[in-house]
Amino acid sequence: MKFKILFSTLIILLLTNVPNSFAEELELFTTSNVYSPEQYLQVYGKGLPEENLIIRVFAPDETIAKFDQITTNFDGTFNYALLTWPEPSTDFPYGTYTVELISTEQNGVSKKIDVKFSSTTELLDIPVERFVNTLVFAPETAAKGQPIRVFVQTTSDGLLIGNEPSKLLGTTHVHLPSGVSVPLSNSFKTLHQGLYYVDYTPIEEGTHVFHVVAFSQGTTSHGSAATTVLSQDLGGISDQIVKLNSVLDQTSAELEILKSEISGFDTTLEYASTQIDENIGTFALSAKSISESSAQLNALLLPIIASVGLIVALQIAILARRR
Repeated sequence: MKFKILFSTLIILLLTNVPNSFAEELELFTTSNVYSPEQYLQVYGKGLPEENLIIRVFAPDETIAKFDQITTNFDGTFNYALLTWPEPSTDFPYGTYTVELISTEQNGVSKKIDVKFSSTTELLDIPVERFVNTLVFAPETAAKGQPIRVFVQTTSDGLLIGNEPSKLLGTTHVHLPSGVSVPLSNSFKTLHQGLYYVDYTPIEEGTHVFHVVAFSQGTTSHGSAATTVLSQDLGGISDQIVKLNSVLDQTSAELEILKSEISGFDTTLEYASTQIDENIGTFALSAKSISESSAQLNALLLPIIASVGLIVALQIAILARRR
């Protein structure tokens, strides 16, 4: 037992006294944090003695703008003019660049430094920062149960960035009207580098808020857009309006026909009224004629009736005398 303890102690002592060949030994520096056109991007640092190192420069859109390979000195140091900054262009726009140093003999260990490419170097005392912008494009209105497409754009220093949407937009979600949040991180598809879209089918009526969270190189950016979900989309409402307009047109046509018929009826009523007036005049004349005829008849009948009465009276007188 004591032998095992002594042996273990001896092994530990030997290991602590032996240089660790796997210890990380990689350093990277630049002569400045901000550069302008025609200046040199000088990098220096230290690695293993006579080690092959890979140096990469990433543009703001995360594409490789410069790739080079160097070998350290016998003491592991290096000092290398990596590039001369050109005039700004689509390949080298102003913005934040990343210089990365990769070891080929230390299990791929790497170091990174962010530098600024600007029109002036007066920003030397200002920290180099990376600004990520996120824009969300969603329709203003949608229909319940009908899929909609939401677009997302991510940029840094005006350039499109991002590759894998599940990593870049890993915490993106949508807030439903009921208060529930639905994750969308695994639903995005790539339209183009920095341009993504997701197809979403709303199941509730009300306002849906799409909250997009972009995370790139340690920087977080937020963007949001709202969509009002209705029972039916504007297409259905438009169809109903078209049908309503058609019904209104038919009703208008029928009203015109009725108006025409009423106009003819007015003429008929006017004619009938004229006829009635004429008939009333005729009846008045007839009544006047009847009245005149009655007066004439009375004038003729009165003498006759008087004569008959006289005759009857004479007969009664004659009969009375005979008795």
